[in-house]
Amino acid sequence: MQQLIEGVHKFRLEDFGHYRELFQRLSKKGQNPHSLFITCADSRVLAVLMTHSKPGDLFVVKNVGNIVPPSDMVHATNSTAAAIEFATGVLGVRDIVLCGHTQCGAMHALMDDAPQDPDMPHLNHWLRLAQPVRDTLTQHYPHLTDLEDRATAAAGENVRFGLKNLRTYPTVAKRLAEGSLQLHGWMFKIATAEVFAYDPESGQFKPFNPDLS
Repeated sequence: MQQLIEGVHKFRLEDFGHYRELFQRLSKKGQNPHSLFITCADSRVLAVLMTHSKPGDLFVVKNVGNIVPPSDMVHATNSTAAAIEFATGVLGVRDIVLCGHTQCGAMHALMDDAPQDPDMPHLNHWLRLAQPVRDTLTQHYPHLTDLEDRATAAAGENVRFGLKNLRTYPTVAKRLAEGSLQLHGWMFKIATAEVFAYDPESGQFKPFNPDLS
């Protein structure tokens, strides 16, 4: 906690001056982010840092495993769905980036055959949303026996699964039909900070190209 407190003071005293006018402008005009960025709660994956974004640029959603529930999963704790609707229906973001990553603990847990921990019912329920990802791995990746390789493949399939689920949201579907919204799937390699973008035509993740839509 002391590290957090010291960080707050350092930001206020040393860094805030660089953004003073920006924060004052944002406080008066409100937020107008250009993108919704959905990624994992993993502490090593920082959307603002990896995209070199400024305050006000991104509407960020972080959850365990960057899982996007289908729109019909309506329950009191589905804050990810609420954020998707708010970003696309109210804020009017122009892009949605769904970003998975290597060494994802959620994907490891999804691939693991160990019994579920009864003390973590919320986590168990959340990971069950991604059961189709596990089914895909069983069907199409039987050759992968190493757990890390399977988890990496699962992370990629989870991004594909999430992009599919995003299209089930009425606010997303409407904006896509209008041509005012684009979806992007990314994979972040933690060890090298490389980003791979999903190419719908080939069905593969390719080295990041700034010109890739």
